[in-house]
Amino acid sequence: MTTKIFYAIAFVTGLGLIFLGTRFLLSPEIAEAGYGIHFNEQGDYSFHYIKGIRDILSGLLLCVFVLMNERRALGVTLLAGTMVPVTDMLIVLGKSYNSILQAMPHIIAILICAVSGIILLITKPQQKAL
Repeated sequence: MTTKIFYAIAFVTGLGLIFLGTRFLLSPEIAEAGYGIHFNEQGDYSFHYIKGIRDILSGLLLCVFVLMNERRALGVTLLAGTMVPVTDMLIVLGKSYNSILQAMPHIIAILICAVSGIILLITKPQQKAL
């Protein structure tokens, strides 16, 4: 039961990352504001496209690992992937115009990744009935 709950959390997180990545590719300025930074790109959206494709890949990996029932791979990916929202949070908090409010989505992502990753790694696989 625990594994199913965290599989669902990981799958929804993956879908959310795919959405965020797609938004960075299609609506970079809107996505930038949601991320928590203000960047004078003057028509150069290179950062946005890099962030967008990174988020899409991360989301796809989570969804694929859930669909393939790869509990350990999913746990390792979530736990290792915690470095992404930690770095994002530090970037957002490094801006003088931001507060903890703009960092909250990143803090929530840190908690989801770390807790889900640990739980998936320490949970023993369920035995199938004969």
